[in-house]
Amino acid sequence: MDELGKVKRVVEKHGPLDEVLLVLDATTGQNGLIQARVFAEVVDITGIVLTKLDGTAKGGIVIAVQRELGVPVKLIGLGEGPDDLAPFEPGAFVDALIGD
Repeated sequence: MDELGKVKRVVEKHGPLDEVLLVLDATTGQNGLIQARVFAEVVDITGIVLTKLDGTAKGGIVIAVQRELGVPVKLIGLGEGPDDLAPFEPGAFVDALIGD
């Protein structure tokens, strides 16, 4: 985490940060919440990106992380490439999480 803090300080020397996104793997479960807590202690998070929603992972842990950190989920990853990132749609996420 010291390295993360150092990266943030170096980037800020070149200008202000508009976004700090925490990328969470949808398959991590409770470990994702622990990772988010530690990450948030070092940098101010402005949003969450939830990846690996293209498989069987439901990503339910993101609800706990979002509530604890008070930041929105901004993007979801539905594949392995940069074109596979999509805006987060809460209604569609809940439908997928609990089933239609």
